[in-house]
Amino acid sequence: MTEPSVRPIPVVDEGLGNSSYVVDLGDGDALVVDPPRDLRGVRAAAERHGLAIRFAADTHLHADFLSGAVQLAHDDGAQVFASAAGRREFPHRGLVDGERVDLGGLLLAALATPGHTDEHLAFLLLDGDTPCGVFTGGSLIVGSAARTDLLGQERAEELARAQYRSVHRLTTLPPQTAVWPTHGAGSFCSAPPGVERTSTIGREIASNPLLQAPDADAFVETLIGSLGSYPPYFRRLAEQNRRGPRVLRAPDAGPLVPLPVAEVGRLQAQGALVVDVRPVPSWAAGHVPGTLSIPLRDQFATWLGWLVPADTPLVIVRDRDQDAEEIFWQAVKIGHERLAGELAGGMDAWAAAGLPTARTELVGAHEIGSRAVLDVRQRPEFAGGHLPGARHVELGALEAAADRLPDAPTVVMCGHGERAAGAASVLERADHHGLAVLVGGPDDWSRAAGRALETGS
Repeated sequence: MTEPSVRPIPVVDEGLGNSSYVVDLGDGDALVVDPPRDLRGVRAAAERHGLAIRFAADTHLHADFLSGAVQLAHDDGAQVFASAAGRREFPHRGLVDGERVDLGGLLLAALATPGHTDEHLAFLLLDGDTPCGVFTGGSLIVGSAARTDLLGQERAEELARAQYRSVHRLTTLPPQTAVWPTHGAGSFCSAPPGVERTSTIGREIASNPLLQAPDADAFVETLIGSLGSYPPYFRRLAEQNRRGPRVLRAPDAGPLVPLPVAEVGRLQAQGALVVDVRPVPSWAAGHVPGTLSIPLRDQFATWLGWLVPADTPLVIVRDRDQDAEEIFWQAVKIGHERLAGELAGGMDAWAAAGLPTARTELVGAHEIGSRAVLDVRQRPEFAGGHLPGARHVELGALEAAADRLPDAPTVVMCGHGERAAGAASVLERADHHGLAVLVGGPDDWSRAAGRALETGS
């Protein structure tokens, strides 16, 4: 199989499961496809290869992150390409189906591929008339196609039928054409697990289960049946991307302003939320009462967006060795900009001020005893294997369900402990007592207990 003549540089966000691409146009200039608002990886890739970012293209109105196209236009003078049907409210060149753009040798052709969103475009990169590859965004992805319920469950089937037509349109490209999707493993846009983030048209025709569907009805049934939980922040980001995210400027006082203990207490009393990003053992050993635990890791942005309304002022508690800049960028890339600051001196300062401190018990697999078990993993995880008798409520749905859960001694669990700590903090905020967090997951319990897990829902 012929290798593509152009090989874009992927910039992968492991937490959101998304890929952006930096394309060397051969003259010192670069095109960036689906840039995120957190442009650190994109800029590092461009600098490594000595490239100036001249163009930016968005395949669709993203629901899972804020686009960096507006920022690139402001900072770098990049020209922005996007679907004319998207009605974006910031300067850009709106493209229609079949329109071609000269990038200074290479051509970019717009292909209307609705389904994931109404105005979705795929971008076919051409060297003359020869296809190099296609940036498929959220249409054809490795082993699947992206979710079609972003505009509401009532339109999911209609858009799934559009997705069927779009992915089959893409399969008419030459088999050797590279496929460069936005969504990959770890994305909540229905990307299946796996290490491959790019593919070819021929490989997808041969191996993508959706492309094995005998007709549109079977395609729709399979795709809609694969849809997982829907993070609520998806409902607001597409519109923010249509209007254009606010241009960010480097903060003068660092990414997180240090706040004295008294100021943190005042802000908390006025409705600010304290988010503790420390590792689970540190949070469990002592935290500000009313804190929400979201440990800083790749998935931090997803759970911040899922659990906290974007208009909530945030106060961060972190350990000294945790990167304040990383916290800032993970928050703003999903539209959380009301970062009031961080607790100056961390929990040591809080304790030194003599203020109340909450603690949460951590237990091993052999210490559950007669306590109830609450499993907060995603539905497919729970169905794949859980403790006998465990109650199941996904973390994202827990706040709404808290009043219906018994206030009784309970061990909260997930796969490792991070989501369980978040769940315990949600329940503590809802005035539940007697909570403990399981260190580890169901497999650890199975080994310790010498018992098999239950499967199914």
